Order: sequence, then structure tokens, then C-alpha cells
Amino acid sequence: MLTAELNAATRTVRVRWPDGDSADYPYLWLRDNCPSGLHPDTRERSFDLLSVSEEVHPLKLACDEDGLRVIWSEAAHVSRFPEPWLRAHRPGRAEADPAAVAPEPWRAGLTRAAIPRAAAADLLTDDAALLRWLVAGKRFGIALVDGLDDRADAGEAVARRIGFLRETNFGVTFEVISKPNPNNLAYTADALPPHTDLTNQELPPGFQFLHCIANAATGGGSMFCDGFAAAEDLRATDPEAFSLLSEMEIPMRFHDAEVDIRRHDTVIETDRAGALVQLRFNAHLAGIFDMPAASLDAYYRAYRRLMAMTRDPAYLITLRLAAGEMVVFDNRRVLHGRDAFDPSTGFRHLRGCYVDRGEWDSRIRVLARG
Repeated sequence: MLTAELNAATRTVRVRWPDGDSADYPYLWLRDNCPSGLHPDTRERSFDLLSVSEEVHPLKLACDEDGLRVIWSEAAHVSRFPEPWLRAHRPGRAEADPAAVAPEPWRAGLTRAAIPRAAAADLLTDDAALLRWLVAGKRFGIALVDGLDDRADAGEAVARRIGFLRETNFGVTFEVISKPNPNNLAYTADALPPHTDLTNQELPPGFQFLHCIANAATGGGSMFCDGFAAAEDLRATDPEAFSLLSEMEIPMRFHDAEVDIRRHDTVIETDRAGALVQLRFNAHLAGIFDMPAASLDAYYRAYRRLMAMTRDPAYLITLRLAAGEMVVFDNRRVLHGRDAFDPSTGFRHLRGCYVDRGEWDSRIRVLARG
């Protein structure tokens, strides 16, 4: 059975377990996280932190097989903390998250056979299969689906199995075909170098779904580059370039007759620990660099260095998608592009949509409950 003792000097409760493990819980933290402060149906926090003073403290502690009981100095409130909850939520340790999947960087050596793959029928009906595919897809940042029905919305159905679709100025879904008077280079037959989509958005879309409906034209192979692998190699070989791209913001813009969406942001984003969060790299959407003239030469050198790496065959894989096949990739990690194609030799049609990272992670967490 656990034991507990007060430390008035540090205003903490120290809990000790029979195995010798221990943890300190500040008074106000414990009061704020009393299980009774959650709404019984929604599980949202209903406790008002300002309903107690900063000087709230335990009057009495009691331990039993179920956990810790605290009688508080204000309103004679009693909190009961189950032992497993105390172990799982000790301050300073993040709660376990099934969606916290570490990225596995890849380069040109990633074969088609090694890319996570699942049949559409399994993803639509089998929760275990969907969970495995989601976790693997997050690890690699890219995954494949095959056996899609011969319907334009078949890929969309798989995406909706995961979460809500992200609507953009291009709509909820978009058709990647060569067409007259395009408002985006994707709607031409031109080659597209590797890039991430919609860097001009406040939050670029998360996972992109590209369902191949027809691919009979000569050319048009789809290429992919793991931006995390390239960025980590840049950090190792040229830390100055990495710092410039992760610290200096540039303008990014898309505009046509209907919209004008702009954002200043960094090409590389890291978290406080330095781990990569996302890349925003799309030379076609880059605005006119507006940093001071004294910074331009160094920034251009860094920007060109990363651009060259994302086009280096050492980082690229090329997939020729077949009708009924879909590629899904993390648009904030994996850069995508294509070879030019000749529309006079056959029809090429991909149908796309986006599901944000938060939706992807949510589905992993729900399915992981078992």
C-alpha cells in the first residue's frame, strides 16, 4: 500500500510506493486535478480554479488499497486519487500517448514493398487493420492503399474513416488533371519539383490523400522525399543553413481571382527540444524575400541547399500509381512532386483531399483503446 506525507516547505504531497518509487504532487495541482472536478458525462474540467485560494492545502491525508484521500482546508472538500492515476499522472511526466509515434526517416532506399500498405476493404471494415496502417503511416509519413472501388469518392471514403476532411480554397476535394486556364501548377502537365502543399496557410493541411483514378499518360510519375531526413542531414552537415531556415521567416502566398492567402513563417519548424515538427517548402508559393539585404545572401545559400537536397536522387522515391491505388502522406513532412506528362498520350487523373494531423492522431488514440 502506498504512503503519503506533507511537506509544508515545498507545499507538496510526497507519495511513496512499496517498490520504492515516489513522486511529489504540489497542493494546488492536486486540488485542480481532483477527479470530482470533471463533468461526469463530458469528462471536461468543470472545476473553477478561482473558486479556491492559492493557499489551499491538505488538512489530512489517508492512504488505502484504492489510493490517496485528501481532506482540504477550504470547503471541507474531499479528493480521492486512485493509485493507478497517481502513477500515470505524476508531474513532470507526459501522459502516455498511443499517437506519439517516432518518425522513421527514409531516403531513396525505401522500396515500394517497404511502404506501409493496406487494402481499402480492410481499412473500411477492420479497426485493427486501420490502426496498424495509421501507426505505420505516421512512422514513415507515407502509406499506400490499394483495391479502391471504381468510384470517384472511393479514396474520400477511406479518408473519412479517419476523420473530418480539411476544406481549403480548392474545396473539400480537388481534381489533379491537366486543364485549361489553371489557377495552380498542379492542374497542368508540367513537372513539379518536390514541395509541400499550401505553405501559405496559417496551418498547412496534414495528411494528403491522392487517389489515382486514371494514369494512362506517358510520364507523370509521382515522386516523394522525406523532408525530415533531408532536414536532419542538413542540420548535421550545415548547421548554419539549418538555423537560418528554422529561425528566419519568409513570405508565402497564394492568390487568384478569388483569394489572397499569405503567411510569414519558417521553412523548418522545430519544437522546444529541437525535434522536427514540420517543413513548409514550396518555391512556387514563396513570396519576395523581405528580410534585410545583409541577410539575403546567407539565406539564399541555405534555401538553395535544402532545395538541392530535396531534388537529389539520394532522397527521392518515385511511384507510378495505378488506377484504384492511393498514396497518403504527411504533407507537413513528406515533399511530393511529379514528372511532366504528355496528356495527348492518355488521361491522368488523381483526386485529392486532406485530413489534418489532429484527426489522424485522434483515430489512433480511439482505436488503441481496444
